[in-house]
Formats: sequence, C-alpha cells, structure tokens
Amino acid sequence: MKNIIAGFFTLLTLGLMAWVASNGGAYNGGEAGRITKDIGTRTAVTNKDSEPKEKSDREKENEALTALRDKAGNVGGFKVSDEYKSKCSSCHGVDGSGMQYGKKLMGPKLFGQSEEELYKKLDDFKAGRKENMIMRGLLIHLSQDDLKRLAKEIGEFPARAKALEDSKK
Repeated sequence: MKNIIAGFFTLLTLGLMAWVASNGGAYNGGEAGRITKDIGTRTAVTNKDSEPKEKSDREKENEALTALRDKAGNVGGFKVSDEYKSKCSSCHGVDGSGMQYGKKLMGPKLFGQSEEELYKKLDDFKAGRKENMIMRGLLIHLSQDDLKRLAKEIGEFPARAKALEDSKK
C-alpha cells in the first residue's frame, strides 16, 4: 500500500512539473520570468510606451569595464608581479592606491611608502607584532627574501606611475 501511495504522488509531482514547464513558468522564461528579469529596470508606472531602451552591447561592455576598474584599480596601468596581484591587489588595489568598500577600509594605501617602511610592516605582520589575521595568513609562508621583493616592488610604484605618465605625453 505504501508503494502505491508513493508511486501516485511521484507521478502527480512529475505531471505537475511537466504542466508548469509547458505553461512557461518563472524558471522557463514565462511571464513571471520576464517580470523577474525586468524588475531592476522598470519604473513605478509600467506601460508599453515607457519601456526602457535596450542598451547596446558596447554600452554594456563599457559599464562592465568601468565597474571592474572601480573595483580593482586601473589594471591598464603599470605592470605588477603575479605575486602582488594574487596576494595584495584584492585589498590594496592593483596600483597600491588602497581600496574602500562603502565606509570600510579594505586595504590602506601602499602607494608612496618606501621600501624600508613596507618591509618593516610586512615583517611585523608576519611575526605577529601587528595584528591582522589576513595579512599574517598571506605572509606566514613567505621568506624574508620574498618580503623584501614585495616591499621593493611596491616601493617602486610611484616611479612606475611617473614613467607611465611620461610615456603618454
């Protein structure tokens, strides 16, 4: 008897799923799906005449690029190492200019600090003299030579930026 009831409800469920799919439910591009898709672009008054204009692919591409530049800094600027990109840029920006999320500071500005100053700070984070779990986790497996190399690279950012500006003139 249990198997008959379970089989009945299984067939009923499959039948209802097929019916919803054939009627174009929200997840299959039906009317509810169009409403959900357009919810961000609709105005308070909705009628056929006030439909927003569709953006061109070029406009969409430019908006996406602008958002990426705002988030990660100017990636088209001077070159940085893959090590800096993978360990530092997500918080300090690709060019070391620092990053802020709303009112919260993600990573302070590194641009303009000297190599010696940066090395001391990196060493302090690694040794635990400065408290920051993220920095300590990123630096704990790096050698002193690795820290010096990162400090040297970041210390060169102002000179790299100046060279880039001079080359554009």
